[in-house]
Amino acid sequence: MQRAALFRGGDAQMASGDLGELLVPYMPTIRVPKSGDRVFKTECAFSYDSPDSEGGLYVCMNTFLGFGREHIERHYRKTGQCVYLHLKRHLRQKVPGASGGALPKRRNAKLFLDLEISSDLNSDDFEYEDEAKLVIFPDHYEISLPNIEELPALVTIACDALLSAKSPYRKQEPDSWEEELQASKHAKTLVQLDNGVRIPPSGWKCSRCDLRENLWLNLSDGSVLCGKWFFDGSGGNGHAVEHYRDTGYPLAVKLGTITPDGADVYSFDEEEPVLDPHIAKHLAHFGIDMLQMQVTDNGLRDNDIKPRVSEWEVIQEAGVKLKPMYGPGYTGMKNLGNSCYLNAVMQAIFSIPEFQRAYVGNLPRIFDYSPLDPTQDFNTQMAKLGHGLLSGQYSKPPMKSELIEQVMKEEHKPQHNGISPRMFKAFISKGHPEFSSNRQQDAQEFFLHLINLVERNPVGSENPSDVFRFLVEERTQCCQSRKVRYTHRVDYIMQLPVAMEAATNKDELIAYELKRREAEAARRPLPELVRAKIPFSACLQAFSEPSNVEDFWSSALQAKSAGVKTSRFASFPEYLVVQIKKFTFGLDWIPKKLDVSIDMPDFLDITHLRARGLQPGEEELPDIAPPIVIPDDPKALDIDESSVMQLAEMGFPLEACRKAVYYTGNLGAEVAFNWIIAHMEEPDFAEPLVIPAFGEVASSGAAALGAVGLDNQPPEEMVAIIISMGFQRNVAVQALKATNNNLERALEWIFSHPDPEEESDPALDTMDMENNANANILADTGSEGPRIKDGPGRYELFGFISHMGTSTMSGHYVCHLRKEGRWVIYNDLRVCASERPPKDLGYIYFYHRIPS
Repeated sequence: MQRAALFRGGDAQMASGDLGELLVPYMPTIRVPKSGDRVFKTECAFSYDSPDSEGGLYVCMNTFLGFGREHIERHYRKTGQCVYLHLKRHLRQKVPGASGGALPKRRNAKLFLDLEISSDLNSDDFEYEDEAKLVIFPDHYEISLPNIEELPALVTIACDALLSAKSPYRKQEPDSWEEELQASKHAKTLVQLDNGVRIPPSGWKCSRCDLRENLWLNLSDGSVLCGKWFFDGSGGNGHAVEHYRDTGYPLAVKLGTITPDGADVYSFDEEEPVLDPHIAKHLAHFGIDMLQMQVTDNGLRDNDIKPRVSEWEVIQEAGVKLKPMYGPGYTGMKNLGNSCYLNAVMQAIFSIPEFQRAYVGNLPRIFDYSPLDPTQDFNTQMAKLGHGLLSGQYSKPPMKSELIEQVMKEEHKPQHNGISPRMFKAFISKGHPEFSSNRQQDAQEFFLHLINLVERNPVGSENPSDVFRFLVEERTQCCQSRKVRYTHRVDYIMQLPVAMEAATNKDELIAYELKRREAEAARRPLPELVRAKIPFSACLQAFSEPSNVEDFWSSALQAKSAGVKTSRFASFPEYLVVQIKKFTFGLDWIPKKLDVSIDMPDFLDITHLRARGLQPGEEELPDIAPPIVIPDDPKALDIDESSVMQLAEMGFPLEACRKAVYYTGNLGAEVAFNWIIAHMEEPDFAEPLVIPAFGEVASSGAAALGAVGLDNQPPEEMVAIIISMGFQRNVAVQALKATNNNLERALEWIFSHPDPEEESDPALDTMDMENNANANILADTGSEGPRIKDGPGRYELFGFISHMGTSTMSGHYVCHLRKEGRWVIYNDLRVCASERPPKDLGYIYFYHRIPS
């Protein structure tokens, strides 16, 4: 007690011996960060508190995890760790000079934390100051730093190493999740020649060859030259690099990537992609106004386009004064560099009550039972993100300038608005070849990736992803014998094709295309954009129409024949997610987007798409499996390219699609899709398909294609695919054994045998009936089927995600959500009341079932 009284509240009178004696019991728990250790000194593991927050941040001197004031006691109780480094950033009023004004601005040596500087306050009157202390729990002894002479050498070294540690999100190894771009050393002092060069809005060509793609604009002299193949994979002759070697001009920007949010800049001298903080100024030198630019495949729309025509302007509601929104549910998310797809999806996900209950409602329990490293736990990171978005703690109105002085006297901090999902993105993308990169991604693919993780990491008795799951009935008919087969599969998204042939303004589109080509040829500004107008009813009709089945094998004929397939809903989900299939592939295999306007309804009724099953007079195809043929030359094995393209159009990597079709024996895109969902986390997911040698095919490879093993045990590949559809393992094994390991027949067997022989754990079949009074659960207590919440097929629109740009490889995403009776736009950190929600230009739509 005597020592506690001596040291509590400060260490001004401490002697060197006293400090050493105080720290001796804790020395074994104090570590010096080594190479490879991640130091989280800017963000709490359980919240978005930081050194900027009122309570600062406590960094564990053993695990190097950071904790806000609200969560530090939890970590202490769980681990017994007592010594923490407390980091705090203060806002101070500058000392006035003799003339009454602030002292001249100079470099602030009191800043040592790697934090962003808020622009809310006048830097001429206020400045930041960082403070570090050692804090010893449970009595909260505080030792101010630096205290080199009095602290033990190990403690001093550990504190210095922790304070100088780099961000844990910087790229340290090839499979690291993100490579943070750094500002180029040439950006500030870049010399730009006054040579009168002006860059046209389109029609570019390499000045040394005839290439018109993969072109780079040198920011010093305005030369347009082709890049090397590794810039974007599309090929080039390397003339941009040759030009740098000839001239020494270091920076170039890739044409076609310039948007209001930035551009892709490469430094030949630094040999890596870089940031150019002055990119707008450097582009303006050559007549390019980046605030009016949008990504295109071979040109830029210039500022002659009339207001509210370009996709970028309409979707972001440019030119309209939008009122910022604050409070619970109106928290923005920082764009980490092409992470807008993640921001948009997560805003939509956490607007759904089932996800709010599962993660935010269970937050105390999730945090209490989280592992020792909560940064590596899915449910912890979901609960943290949900709380950050819904609590309102990080969405408060900015302080008024006239109140700043009063607030400063009360030692309050400026409001902390928005959250940075770095920790969440680091975990959720770990090991994924696409999401772990800093490239733009497909929001639909990320949505499916998220649902896969939710399914694999249950939280309590409620699985929130159940609200999206539904059954699709596939009716396949042999055109020659007229016999049919009914199968079922699980899905989470309704994919609507774009019925371009049903455009209501075809004459305008033809005239626009002629004018556009003439303008490009004459290097004139492009004409006003004309967008195809597609009736929603035409897209719905295209969805319901029969489609040809490629390479169909008829069990009635025991031979290949023509076949057609139709899809219907065997159940209607609680929340219907509708994707407009805007993305397709060009002749160069580069994803492209259909720029169309579709009159999406606020109220949607798809009751007429309800499946009806086998009808009177229909005769089923015999239950006979096609023969399995293993070719003498395995490399000659056919891969159904139509199935590959269907999967690739969903946004999955091309090589992953090829593997999925191959390893599921060309059974179709639906079966291959489930293989993808089951294997997305594997490190080699997007690696090229390697066809095994004949001996391997006869063993493991044959099993992947459905061959029977010596012990008749089903291949794990097929078991995993069926489990990924929502069925239990014992059902998958039993079905495969009963059908000689034929995957397609096994799925039919499951739906035709509602009462399997083996009993399941009743706890696994317990369904959450709360808030589903009007819904039927198809998978009742005795059923082994997927957990399906069925109900009426009438829906109301409550949100949509829009994409700007020409492909999933580039562009920007924003989200619109209907909250409290009005539409709100979520554009990364910016959250505002929407005045003109562009419902006709969305990419993914979210509908909620209307109670009957």
